Amino acid sequence: MKLKTALSTTFGLLMLSAAVMATAADMPVIKPLRGTVESVSNNTLTFTTRAGAQQTIGLTDKTGINRVSKTSIDSIKADSFVGSAATPQTDGTLKALEVTIFEASLKGSGEGHYGWQNADGSTGTMTNGTVGKLSKANGRTLTVNYKGGEKQLVVPEDVPIAYVEPGKADELVKGAKIVVFPAEGGTTARGIAVGKDGFQPPM
Repeated sequence: MKLKTALSTTFGLLMLSAAVMATAADMPVIKPLRGTVESVSNNTLTFTTRAGAQQTIGLTDKTGINRVSKTSIDSIKADSFVGSAATPQTDGTLKALEVTIFEASLKGSGEGHYGWQNADGSTGTMTNGTVGKLSKANGRTLTVNYKGGEKQLVVPEDVPIAYVEPGKADELVKGAKIVVFPAEGGTTARGIAVGKDGFQPPM
């Protein structure tokens, strides 16, 4: 009887794990570009990717620039709007790889839950939403609410926490660390996150 129960439990966990993976795989995946600014000229941004290749992308009057700096989890409050690249867990929670706190004027940016290509090339999820509850009892867990759903986000002690606020195009200086979000078609940038004072945006 015990063996049957154990096998049933194991099978259930395997099925749940497969379901989590299938759900993540079925979502559209955002694939940002990451690198270091080389130059900006004639509305063209040239940057070196983390793999060492040089790449260019166009800038338009609709390209949003956001400044990203380091902060701590203590900056997260109930009703904070946050984003987190994370790895789905078999229990249905998300394990954060990073957490980004948005300045109040940026609340609603990228709201939702969708696939995300991480810096190492692996695919996880991104969840942007409003913090409903923050618990520090069993680890650090955030309840993140977004239109159409809710996720429990577990934040390990060692993950980077960042703060995002509106930035300016003149912050795209040589050596700045950036994350670029291509517009449809990939020839221009829909948005760019630029690290403040050499900070590497963790998303």
